[in-house]
Amino acid sequence: MTARTPHPGPATLEERVTGALVGAAVGDALGGPVEGYSPEQILERHGGRIHGVVGPWNGDDWRTARPLAPYHKGDGHVTDDTLMTHALVRVYAAVRDHLDAYAVAEHLVPDLMTHPRWIPELEAEALPLQRIFLAEKWLVARIHYGHVDPREAGTGNIVNCGAAMYMAPVGLVNAAHPAGAYAEAMDVAGAHQSSYGREAAGVFAAAVAAACVPGATPDSVVTACLSLAKDGTRAAIEAVCEVAARHSDFESALAPLREAVAPYDTVGPDYRAPSLGARRPSRLHAIEELPVALGMLLVSCGDFRHAVLGSVNYGRDCDSIATMAGALAGALGSPVPEEWAKRVAEASRLDLWEPAVTLTAVAREVFGRDLARRREHERAFGAIGGP
Repeated sequence: MTARTPHPGPATLEERVTGALVGAAVGDALGGPVEGYSPEQILERHGGRIHGVVGPWNGDDWRTARPLAPYHKGDGHVTDDTLMTHALVRVYAAVRDHLDAYAVAEHLVPDLMTHPRWIPELEAEALPLQRIFLAEKWLVARIHYGHVDPREAGTGNIVNCGAAMYMAPVGLVNAAHPAGAYAEAMDVAGAHQSSYGREAAGVFAAAVAAACVPGATPDSVVTACLSLAKDGTRAAIEAVCEVAARHSDFESALAPLREAVAPYDTVGPDYRAPSLGARRPSRLHAIEELPVALGMLLVSCGDFRHAVLGSVNYGRDCDSIATMAGALAGALGSPVPEEWAKRVAEASRLDLWEPAVTLTAVAREVFGRDLARRREHERAFGAIGGP
C-alpha cells in the first residue's frame, strides 16, 4: 500500500491553483509512457507496479516503434494534456475574464496554429498543432478552416476526453463555485466536443472548483459532481465511486474500477482496438477517464501520490486519468512530491509554476469582476421592486 502524505493546513488560493496545475502535469508525465496498455501489461513490462517516472515503453527504439512513433513518451515528458492546459491558461491571461466558445476561436485556435513552443515529446520547438491528437486538431479544422459557429464546432468530433483533460483552469478560475465552473466549461467545450465528452469537461471543471472549497474532501467533490452531472456521465461516476468506496489501496481497486465503468465506456476491452461503436454520441455512455480519476481520488483518500500512481497503473488512457486525479488531489491541498515535479519540469523544459502564478492573478481579477457585476445586478433588481 502506498504511504499517504498527511494534508497540511487549509490551503490558500495560490496553493490550490499551483497544486492543481503542477499536479496535473506530473500525473500526465507519469502516465504518458504506459498509455494504452493494461495493468497486466504494465506489470510485465516494468517487473512490478510503476512508482515514479519511467522511460519509454519501447526503450531506445521509441522513434521507430509501432511502426513509427515520433513522440518521446516517458522520462518525465508531459503530453498534449499539459500542452492544452497551459494553452488554456494563456487564453485566460489574454481575456482576463470568463471564457466562452468564442474565446476558444479567437485565442486558443490561433495559439495552436501560429506560436511555436517547446514540445517535450518532439524534443524540439514546433507548433502545438503538430503534436496534439486528431480530436484536438478538430478545433482548427472546424473553426479556422470550416468557419463553424464556435458554439457548435464540437459536433461531429469523436467523443473522447479531449476537452475534459484540459479543463482544470476553468475550475480554478471558478474556485469554490462548482456550478459556475460547470456552466463555463460546458460553453468552452462546445467548441471542441459534444455529448458525454462535453459533459465530462463540465463535470471535471466542477470537480476542481469543488476541491477548492474550504474543508473539501474526496467525498464532497464526488457529491458536487453528482449534483451536476447528467445522463451516462452521472451514472458512470455513481457506479465507479460506489465501488471505489470499498477500497483503500489502488492495487485491489484496479480490476473492480474497470468492471464498474465498462458498461458506460464505448471503447471496449482493447484500448488500442476500439469497438465499432466507440466514441459516438450517446446519452447512455460516458468517457472512462473522469469516473476512474474520481474513483482513484476516493481510494487514495485524496493523497496525491496514491491517487496518481493508481491512475497510472490502471493503464488505458492513464495519462489523462492521472492528469485529472493529479489536478483534483492538488486542488484539495495534498502536496505534489517535489522530486516528481522537479524532474518533470527539467525533463520537459517547462516552468510548471509560472502558469499557476498567472492563473491565480486572473482568478482574483475575475472574482472582482463577478462581485462588481453581482452588486450592479442587485442594485438594478432592487430598483424594479425586487427584495
